[in-house]
Amino acid sequence: MKTFRTDLALEMREHIGEEIPGVKITVEEENGITVTWVAIEDENGAKAMGKPIGNYVTLESSAMRENDIDAHEDIAKILSQKLGKLHKLGGEAVILVVGLGNRQVTPDALGPRVCEKLLVTRHLGDDVPVELQGKLRAVGALSPGVMGITGIETAEIIKGVAEKIRPDLIIAVDALAARRTSRINATIQMSDAGVNPGAGLGNRRTPITRESMGVPVIAMGVPTVVDAATLVNDTMDNMLSAMSEAAPDEQAFYNMLGSLDDGERYGLIREILSEENMFVTPKDVDAVIARLANIIANSLNIALHPGISVEDVNRFM
Repeated sequence: MKTFRTDLALEMREHIGEEIPGVKITVEEENGITVTWVAIEDENGAKAMGKPIGNYVTLESSAMRENDIDAHEDIAKILSQKLGKLHKLGGEAVILVVGLGNRQVTPDALGPRVCEKLLVTRHLGDDVPVELQGKLRAVGALSPGVMGITGIETAEIIKGVAEKIRPDLIIAVDALAARRTSRINATIQMSDAGVNPGAGLGNRRTPITRESMGVPVIAMGVPTVVDAATLVNDTMDNMLSAMSEAAPDEQAFYNMLGSLDDGERYGLIREILSEENMFVTPKDVDAVIARLANIIANSLNIALHPGISVEDVNRFM
């Protein structure tokens, strides 16, 4: 039984621990930002990881949460570079950026907030400002909402739009779930394997992938919540370890509690919490989501439009 919920390939790899045939991992450090590449190369790796074959790129920095403009610009530039390595775009490419999630629920509003900050250009045609001629690709943005509001599967809406405008690439931005609180609002994951909306929260929807959309799909997201049962389970591990060290005479008792099967303990905690889907988010999530949306939007603007810099984006947006 899986003992936690996460959308991050990095956390699944950490949980498994041992080397996995068909899975390669590379870690880099750039300007204080940790960049981890997890490549799932075959069905064996996909089965072990519980994720589709593909490349998963993770950027980690606590500066994402903070009001640090210089750090945010560095993160946006590195993110745009990694996106360029994940998928090569032609000069005449048409890109559809999709902001997944519910804009009325702050931890789930990342995707729609990113779309609001994008430099959308598909509609401009010959009306491009002189300063930007030759520097722009055709970019469109869509925030389809959630099925509970529209009554329509998100994938159906995106598929309909894609069939009409025929993009060369779809980029889906979504809020994710993480296992570790240290990664909440401090991690960005990109993947060329597409996305299963709501998977980290236990909601199963139609996947948004190359197979379902007919064009390549890049998924981008930030973990904004952690499963409450996972949080309690990990906290219990730390408590038992600390209590065992503080009370050596009772060590056998604490070791016995710690040896309980992870799946059984996780299930018990979820039962005690009385909610199947209880998730926790930091109290400053409103301000942090605004910062994260700005970082991701800036990274997309400079990655999708050749010749555009962060300074240009700030000037023309």
